[in-house]
Amino acid sequence: MKRVGIMGGTFDPIHLGHLVVANEVLNIYGLDEIVFVPAGNPPHKCGMGASFVDRYVMTCLATLSNNKFTVSDIEIKNKGKSYTLNTLKEFHSMYADTEFCFITGTDAVINLPNWHEPKELLKICKFIAVSRPGIDKEDVKLKIEEIRRDLNGHIEMLQIPMLDISSTDIRERFKNGISAKYLLPESVEQYIFKNNLYR
Repeated sequence: MKRVGIMGGTFDPIHLGHLVVANEVLNIYGLDEIVFVPAGNPPHKCGMGASFVDRYVMTCLATLSNNKFTVSDIEIKNKGKSYTLNTLKEFHSMYADTEFCFITGTDAVINLPNWHEPKELLKICKFIAVSRPGIDKEDVKLKIEEIRRDLNGHIEMLQIPMLDISSTDIRERFKNGISAKYLLPESVEQYIFKNNLYR
């Protein structure tokens, strides 16, 4: 049985924090592969700074040096809103004999009851909820335990020494002409400059 981690996100832009989390989950859970899925048209986002094509290319550039990282354009091919359940169903149809886990932050998992058909989602995939800086661990743990009971799903919490980096902050830096060096891969930084993104 192959074990694959799905890491969804807007990746607007992808940064070192995303890569650290993916690599740690890969090692800790002994996964065969991590698939990065840049969001197409997520229902919870009103607009993004870069186009899907730019976000997809930046994600490819950032993950190029790790042969266990791949990038999927599955969400841009689908019209309408990009629901995680639909994306995971498509992965199940593409990968035979594969167990999937969905990797996201604890802040997103706390909001899981508001996702599209969360019970169905947890039937086909387990969640790995990764800690984020500035979040009360005990409060989060209680909320996730409650969600796990209510939705009857498999949710694991994982504490990772995370870099306190956010895509929002990086976009603001580029907008204001402040260096974002060492917060994201150099190839992604150069792509942003070359294509005049976030200005």
